[in-house]
Amino acid sequence: MEPEQEHRPVLDRRKARRDATMGEILAAAVELMARDGVAGMSLSAVARSVGMRPPSLYEYFPSKNAVYDALFERAAAGLRDAVGEAGGRHPDQPLAALRAGAQAFVAWSVGNPIVAQLINWRPVPGFEPSPRAFAPSQEMVARLQEQIVLAVARRELRASAATEEAVLLFTTVVAGVVSQQLANEPAGGGSGRYARLAEPAVELWLEHYAP
Repeated sequence: MEPEQEHRPVLDRRKARRDATMGEILAAAVELMARDGVAGMSLSAVARSVGMRPPSLYEYFPSKNAVYDALFERAAAGLRDAVGEAGGRHPDQPLAALRAGAQAFVAWSVGNPIVAQLINWRPVPGFEPSPRAFAPSQEMVARLQEQIVLAVARRELRASAATEEAVLLFTTVVAGVVSQQLANEPAGGGSGRYARLAEPAVELWLEHYAP
């Protein structure tokens, strides 16, 4: 056996242990954010929660913002995947994909209210997601634009629906439903008064840009 092949299982096990520890740290951070507020999360408290001393935690995350960044990336990827899966059930029906994606966006967000605040709002002063962490959100919006462009090409929407302003309006409508739900009925879930408005809100947007 080549030396490189001998070392690979050891490296893989180390990476698996490191990944598992990082996942435990992030899970503890979310629990503390739920208790103390998103901006109130303390690295010392996170370290104690997972049975570490603070200096040991810095081996995994060098700063508090690094924890927020990892949470942002993981949450943004989860939201992107949920929206993509919902829209993907309608591969040749762009309007149906838009509706399904919007519903999935709201459902995922109200089902993950703590990290949803991190990616939908700016609750932590001074924190901005890194380009890598923000990439899943950009991918989700790019997919939204593709669906709208396809609907325009099929004359299901007016050409103005594909403008930057129209896309921003769509995301504002959907994210606004989430914001109202989390701000007013955080425990209401997908059946909350505001979450239920996702469908009619999207229909208003579609009617506005109907041919």
